[in-house]
Formats: sequence, C-alpha cells, structure tokens
Amino acid sequence: MGTWESLALGAAALLIIFWVFPGIKPAMEKAEKAEKDWKGLLIPIAGVVLFILFLITSVA
Repeated sequence: MGTWESLALGAAALLIIFWVFPGIKPAMEKAEKAEKDWKGLLIPIAGVVLFILFLITSVA
C-alpha cells in the first residue's frame, strides 16, 4: 500500500472517530438505564457457534 493510501486511510479513520465520538456518552448513559436482555444476546451467539460447528463437521 502506498504512502498516500495509508495517509488517506488514517484520515478517514480519524474522521469516523470524530463523527461517532459525540454520541458515545449519551449512548452509554442510555445503556445503563436499559433493562438487561441476556437472552437476546446469547441466542445469536449460540446460533453462530452452531453454524461454525456445522461448517467444521461438514468439511471433515
């Protein structure tokens, strides 16, 4: 990757960080007040794990 491409990628990353940064604090405050929904987190993770296990067993 050329030098100018690295500089452009770094500049884009900084712009994205500065664009997202103002919303982080309100989002964290809102997350503290929200009810905890572990089932909504664990079901998709279990699905991904089962899918990966299916892929591993189907290759062998």
